[in-house]
Amino acid sequence: MFHLKIIPYTLVFKRPAGTSRGVYTEHRVWYVVFRDTEAPSHYGVGECAPLPDLSCEYDSHYAETLAAFCRRTEERQAIDAEALRDYPSILFGLETAMQHYRQNRLQLWNTPFSRGEEGIPINGLVWMEDYDGMLKQIQSLLGRGFRCIKLKIGAIDFERELDLLRFIRSRYTAQEMTLRVDANGNFDDGDVTDKLHQLAVWGVHSIEQPIRAGQHGKMAALCASSPLPVALDEELIGINHPAGKRKLLETIRPHYIVLKPSLHGGITGCSEWIRLAEELNIGWWITSALESNIGLNSIAQWCATFQNPLPQGLGTGSLYTNNIPMPLTVRADRLWFSPQKDISDGLISFLDE
Repeated sequence: MFHLKIIPYTLVFKRPAGTSRGVYTEHRVWYVVFRDTEAPSHYGVGECAPLPDLSCEYDSHYAETLAAFCRRTEERQAIDAEALRDYPSILFGLETAMQHYRQNRLQLWNTPFSRGEEGIPINGLVWMEDYDGMLKQIQSLLGRGFRCIKLKIGAIDFERELDLLRFIRSRYTAQEMTLRVDANGNFDDGDVTDKLHQLAVWGVHSIEQPIRAGQHGKMAALCASSPLPVALDEELIGINHPAGKRKLLETIRPHYIVLKPSLHGGITGCSEWIRLAEELNIGWWITSALESNIGLNSIAQWCATFQNPLPQGLGTGSLYTNNIPMPLTVRADRLWFSPQKDISDGLISFLDE
């Protein structure tokens, strides 16, 4: 049998992280710990990391809701995934803690990645900033060996953002460098088509969420006519049941979906999205959503169970001054796991503080 413990924790960004929802300087998360009642060294930890402006279940009572679901899980000695459908960050934390508890090691699934034999290709992320700041980020990512770069756009003048793409393309062709952009719903309906054509000139691989979520008819028309592939991200938030997922994908017919377990249904819900996407010939990739290394490790371990050659969005492990140590490293444009690094004692000490 196991008992459950909840550990609130505030992650502090090394530098303010600019997004379409504002600038983050810290991130409140909750770690859920499964502990064997007979053998305390047998444990599993997962991360519940909602984003206040995005998560469908986040409100002022989040901590109380999490505590209630933890009590139910402890009483039943099982996770009720169906009851947790509309609480994706809580489901993700509980189901990954359970997986860790069952495996009793950080290698949550048995893959070449978990054995340290292969790295996962990832994109380098350029955060919203002024032009000079974004250019410095790009130069750093290029120098570190990234071959897929994703720019969050909408923070500065669109022409200046095109200049950043022009800078990259002056050095690397589309065959040498994949460019992604994420508009976070910032484009206006009136000029979105013109902007997509201007982006297409620079060989952009895809654009995430060009217009705000919830406009299914407009998004469907955009996907049908866009000169570059459209990926859905925010559009998926709050669509937690299979019938709704199918309806959304069949209506909009995007080229890609971008899956974040903390936002899009945990491992269980994202697996449903993947099955539906593949059935409908829609591409996909997986992205972390500002989790600490505990959540990032869980996402990466799960991500590695698929044979998806596209670069994934798993490069956020170095954002925080007080991150939790994990045997994860980024080398060039790949995320690696080092199973030979035993951090179990240090992790238990942190969880017991």
